[in-house]
Amino acid sequence: MSSNVSRSTDAAVSGPLYAAHEKIYPREVHGRFQRLRLLALAVILGGFYLLPWISWQGRQLLLFDLPARRFHILWMTFYPQDFIYLALLLVMGAVTLLFFTALGGRLWCGYTCPQTLWTELFLLIERHTEGDRARRMKLDAGPWTRQKVLRKGIKHSLWILLALWTGFTFVGYFTPIRELAVKLASFELGGWESFWIGFYGFATWGNAGFMREQVCLYMCPYARFQGAMLDRNSLIVSYDAGRGEPRGGRRRSVSPAAAGLGDCIDCNLCVQVCPTGIDIRNGLQYECINCASCVDVCDSVMDRMQYPRGLIRYTTENALEGRPTRIVRPRVILYGLILLLIAGGLAFSLLTRNTVTFDVLRDRNALYRVVDGDWIENSYTLKITNRAGEPLRLTLDATGVPGAEAQIDPAPLEVAPGAVATAAARVRVPRAAVSGGSDIGLQLTTAEGEVLARRQTRLLAPTR
Repeated sequence: MSSNVSRSTDAAVSGPLYAAHEKIYPREVHGRFQRLRLLALAVILGGFYLLPWISWQGRQLLLFDLPARRFHILWMTFYPQDFIYLALLLVMGAVTLLFFTALGGRLWCGYTCPQTLWTELFLLIERHTEGDRARRMKLDAGPWTRQKVLRKGIKHSLWILLALWTGFTFVGYFTPIRELAVKLASFELGGWESFWIGFYGFATWGNAGFMREQVCLYMCPYARFQGAMLDRNSLIVSYDAGRGEPRGGRRRSVSPAAAGLGDCIDCNLCVQVCPTGIDIRNGLQYECINCASCVDVCDSVMDRMQYPRGLIRYTTENALEGRPTRIVRPRVILYGLILLLIAGGLAFSLLTRNTVTFDVLRDRNALYRVVDGDWIENSYTLKITNRAGEPLRLTLDATGVPGAEAQIDPAPLEVAPGAVATAAARVRVPRAAVSGGSDIGLQLTTAEGEVLARRQTRLLAPTR
């Protein structure tokens, strides 16, 4: 027994600790799920590249203006004090991921993940410049000829142009993209802008062109904890072993039952189309991104063999074992309710939030002043934020103390959309109306008399 252990230990030590990475050459596939993935690619990446160029009321529709600490999203403007909305959005994104994973497995990875989309886009360029799977494999295995240099050069030139355009677009979400384009055309880009365009361009070129599935397998944590979010009722891409085994090749005219075989003809096309290089017939694996390429290619083989489709399909573990599947179950209901509550709360908060807010700062140099013998005056500094999408002309009113008067300087105060304005304000009250001090309300109104914001502050006065 000890000799067996010794031999096995020697074999383990002498073998390689890490297997060399072998490049995966995904075969081109056509089908309903592939069309759905291409549609997602066109919509999501098309939106990414086009959104910065769309203007709204004279400004970029989506712009994260870090130097000015303003974040323009659609018709709304946010400021650092609106961080709660970002927190709610991140929580909603996490719950959405849990919800759809419990329902349909790794739909995010297969259809909407940026790594998946850009890898697919880079693969499209590779197929058009180097050919199909067999030609690409032959080209890489062959010597460096003039044709190989030409094809590789064209491919990498297109990759680099796309990667740099991606970096330029990304920076265009933080610097107005039209200004950025003018600077680029006149070779006047700043150091930081050039750095980030190059950095994100290089990251896109490396991740989508070379690392590809390795990002999913080794860098993305989602694959590691997906098991905690799936159960036997979750939809996953699965191979029906009960129908497909035993597998084996045969002519279309041969009946599987007569040959003692299942429906799988062991063509290995499901392995060749897989972007992560796994064999779906080995069961659920963390490397599977649920892209359904194997489903499309297997359906096409079943069509040619005149067998029913669905040997590889979206299904559940319970369905494969002949047990009933429960789509609506406690975890799905819980995730759905949490998602609705967060989304509803976020929508309500955004729709009802004040477009104008202001802070009131007391003048520390004088507690109060007696004016004309009969009036008490307090001075304040107002810091006004206009979150509306249009300029505002504002005046100031005082409430809560009989006979109170308020004046803002200048009056009316003009505040541009998305701007923060500072203005001096004075509040007067009859001396007989207060003693020692009183709470007073300040409100900003438009020229039409609409009250946009209210604040309470303290008005100081001498005791009688």
